[in-house]
Amino acid sequence: MSFSSEVKNELSRIIEEKNCCQIAELAAIIRLSGIININAKQGLSFKINTENPATARKIFSLLKTLFEVHADILVKKNNILKKNNVYCIVVTSEMNSSEILKKVGILKELQDGSIGFNNKINGDLIKRSCCKKAFLRGAFLAAGSISNPEKTYHLEFVSNNQELAEEIMKLLNSFDLGAKIILRKNNYVVYIKEGDKIIDLLNIIGAHNALLQLENVRIYKEMRNNVNRLVNCETANLNKTVNAAVRQIESIKLIQEKIGLKKLPPNLREIAELRLKYPDISLKELGQMLNPPLGKSGVNHRLRKIEKIAEELKDE
Repeated sequence: MSFSSEVKNELSRIIEEKNCCQIAELAAIIRLSGIININAKQGLSFKINTENPATARKIFSLLKTLFEVHADILVKKNNILKKNNVYCIVVTSEMNSSEILKKVGILKELQDGSIGFNNKINGDLIKRSCCKKAFLRGAFLAAGSISNPEKTYHLEFVSNNQELAEEIMKLLNSFDLGAKIILRKNNYVVYIKEGDKIIDLLNIIGAHNALLQLENVRIYKEMRNNVNRLVNCETANLNKTVNAAVRQIESIKLIQEKIGLKKLPPNLREIAELRLKYPDISLKELGQMLNPPLGKSGVNHRLRKIEKIAEELKDE
């Protein structure tokens, strides 16, 4: 099961107590995944398609709770992928489909008494913060998806209506989620890519188990990245130390070959002999072997002097 399906299963189990929140959630589902049919004989009907069985059960439950409608449920194979079932919830004119669509803000009465379509989200449905959260939950159930957090951080809503996509983006950004919109294959995609913002949205819509799972992945990734940075840093420092030691020993051997170490001042000869004897130890350890002991910077200063003498001998 994909991470997206896990999130939808968790959201489908959430039962809102407030009537206003239930209507807001159903409104989002119908608006984003509903199809309205108008037939001269059968009148107005609508259907809602979903590949998630838990979401289908929730839609059926909302219609029954809010409007006492026992919708028809059809199951068919997905013709495109040929693997997932598609669950189709059908509400006919005999089930008062037009009244339901008016209640969720999709149909509206015009001034001349006729009925028209409302392309915008009905502002009355999302006046309260709780209703906004319920609407976003329904929007995710209908048209949302989230990537596996172990691979990447990406959450999106897909709509074929630009105006609706822009309204969803504004609704998301009213919670400071940094949502953006792009056009992809004739669909408008509202997306969030920052991990912390996705966590905030999961908290808003009530997917707390998914939130914890994503947070655990983030912590693991952060720890792994920190370990990698430390290892890379240690490796770089070790390479730097080894290269410096090799360079110092080459300089000392050159002096030894050209003029002999006895020609060096006593303080330089002492450190040169120790470096030849202990090629692998650090500058700090070299300094502790001197009498009197010398700090790391002092040892480095003496070795630099030795390297300078070796460079002059090379030039000669």
